[in-house]
Amino acid sequence: MDVDATERALVARARNGDDRAFTELVTRHKKHIWAVCVRITNNGSDAEDALQEALTAAWQHLDKFRGDAKFSTWMHRIAANAALSVVRRRRDVITDDFEFLEDTGTDQYREFDETDRVQAALRKVPTDFRTALVLREYGGLSYEEIATHQGIPVATVKSRLNRAKKSLRGQLTECQSGWSCPPPGRLAGECLLATRE
Repeated sequence: MDVDATERALVARARNGDDRAFTELVTRHKKHIWAVCVRITNNGSDAEDALQEALTAAWQHLDKFRGDAKFSTWMHRIAANAALSVVRRRRDVITDDFEFLEDTGTDQYREFDETDRVQAALRKVPTDFRTALVLREYGGLSYEEIATHQGIPVATVKSRLNRAKKSLRGQLTECQSGWSCPPPGRLAGECLLATRE
């Protein structure tokens, strides 16, 4: 049985109340779903809330999955919407996940600094652009899938991705100048900015 047929069978079983089938469906895509939640919310606690909301919504609305797109695309859309909802509710709350770390100069702490720097820069990218970037880079969605998710033409997706990357580069350059972010490194930021075609 091919992957699509297996997935369709799991969806059918889950629609009939088989929670194990639903768990298997979600488990197949959990890393990408989690990445979408983390990257949109920029906060581990908020990402957990978004993930929980996404899983609950997916289970409750599984009967609305038409099968026109892949289950992963549908699930990413739900996760992104849940994450955006959490962000809107907690827009005024600012937290720093790595406040407790001291700069000891080790590679591990430099990587945390770099991750924190990229997260801070990503928070400054406009929401629509950031969502498109997260869905593309962390969710692995195609231009067409992002267009469907955001309800916009493919050309607009490409434009948003271009603007998001330009904005992120600007934020990271600003950070390198020492204006508002921790010291720069050459880890996650440059990986994120690599163009995927």
